[in-house]
Amino acid sequence: MPPLPRIEHADLPEHMTWDDLERLPEEIAAQIELWEGRVVWVRRGPAEHQDAMFSMTGALKRAAHTASSVSPEQCWRAALETNVFLGSSGKSDFLTPDFLVYRCPKRPFDDVRADDVALVGEVLSPSNTPNEVETKKTRYAGAGIPWYWEVALSRSTGAIDLVRAYALESEPGRLPEGVRPLREANYLLAGEWSPADAADITIDFPFSIRIPWSELNAES
Repeated sequence: MPPLPRIEHADLPEHMTWDDLERLPEEIAAQIELWEGRVVWVRRGPAEHQDAMFSMTGALKRAAHTASSVSPEQCWRAALETNVFLGSSGKSDFLTPDFLVYRCPKRPFDDVRADDVALVGEVLSPSNTPNEVETKKTRYAGAGIPWYWEVALSRSTGAIDLVRAYALESEPGRLPEGVRPLREANYLLAGEWSPADAADITIDFPFSIRIPWSELNAES
């Protein structure tokens, strides 16, 4: 099969629908999120970024399996790079977190909606700007996803160096009279772990999670 023609960013419109996206070559469509129909390009991270994604997803899969075995009525699934569609219908507004935990679907191949997602996570790459990170975090909060995790990598070794867990705050705290929050929902830091401080990552939400650092940073 001859190679597909290279498509530059400028060759695509600023706004697209899900149907438009499905008509693109897979390797192009996989680099795009739609934010209320606006095309947002998502850069692929380096190999270390991919390693961290796989490690976190594998650890969360094991934790989700254990939690579902203990409480079958609460079935959970963990996955990586899966589209999360915002709103109750439509597919032209979605985000693609590096890893996520969501309620088990009723049928195979069902779309993952934000209402079914308990946790999303992003692995931060050196190319990520603070504005990019904050903007995406704000969209997750606006979608009502209860937990957001950030994974930072060591610049010297490329291994996972820090994990932060943020809980969704949907009601603003006390503010001076006449001051209103810019956003209705926000994330507050609820947990922080590094290999130097703890042997494992331990948190009880959205279910009991224990991830040894030796499991995350094991040599492949």
